[in-house]
Amino acid sequence: MRRRYQIDRQRAVQQFRQLAQEQNPNLQMIFPMAEVVGLLQEGVGHLLREAGLALMNLVMEEEVRHLAGERHEQHPERRAHRWGKEDGYCVVDGQKVPIRRTRLRNAEHREQRLGSYELFQRSGPLEQSVWDKMMRGLSTRNYSAVVKDFREAYGVEKSAVSDSFIEASREKLQELMERPLGDLKLCAVLIDGTPFRDRQMIVALGISIDGRKTVLGLREGATENASVVSELLGDLAARGLDFSVPRLYVLDGGKALAAAVRRHAGEAAMIQRCQVHIADRDPRLPEGWKVPSRASPYGPGSLGSGMAG
Repeated sequence: MRRRYQIDRQRAVQQFRQLAQEQNPNLQMIFPMAEVVGLLQEGVGHLLREAGLALMNLVMEEEVRHLAGERHEQHPERRAHRWGKEDGYCVVDGQKVPIRRTRLRNAEHREQRLGSYELFQRSGPLEQSVWDKMMRGLSTRNYSAVVKDFREAYGVEKSAVSDSFIEASREKLQELMERPLGDLKLCAVLIDGTPFRDRQMIVALGISIDGRKTVLGLREGATENASVVSELLGDLAARGLDFSVPRLYVLDGGKALAAAVRRHAGEAAMIQRCQVHIADRDPRLPEGWKVPSRASPYGPGSLGSGMAG
């Protein structure tokens, strides 16, 4: 259930977008030439960033004028009145940059949110910027020194960057776990248990007809846990994976996993146990035996030779 402030934010953003679409007011920004020259001393990028901040303030003031009218003038359609200013911030290039904003009160004497300010404060661009840079090798320790473009910027400290990366990772994982699978043309599905830290995870990996690999889903638990395996396969089916299509399923040998695949796919499932797992568990194999690389499963020296019986 959404809280009241979340509803107010969404309503303010919708009203701001409605203002832009229906009235589409013109904005005029004046920059003294001397100030432009001064900003250019530090590069064009610095000029554009400072101009962007000035434009944000201009947009917010236009929304304030629309809601509260001109200062010291009667406005019969006034929906709010000014209530001073306060320090705030906007997100620019993955950084929180301080700005001053006008506060408003509505007829019920409650805070009237500015839709433009709510858009400028969105955390999505900040988290996406952190995700992109850290996935390319930038550490939290060096993040501030590398990306800080505004002298007054904050939110790029090690702890803040770590929090943003965690939130972005959570969203990326949710996208992975919820994306539809109906359009995938898979010829094989590999399902295996793998350790992660002190936990055991079950991962399903699909291989398309052109050889591309796609992570289909994952669950915490062991392949011997029937309920966890069934939950994973049921989720794949709910997201569009067609188990009636004949395909190869490469499994780690867990009985619960093989039974769950047969229950979902029936005769369409061609199940192959992973040779490495067989080598680890089969007592008939000599100690130290390894799976031959690039060997036919039924060629000389492979698992298939001499094991048919």
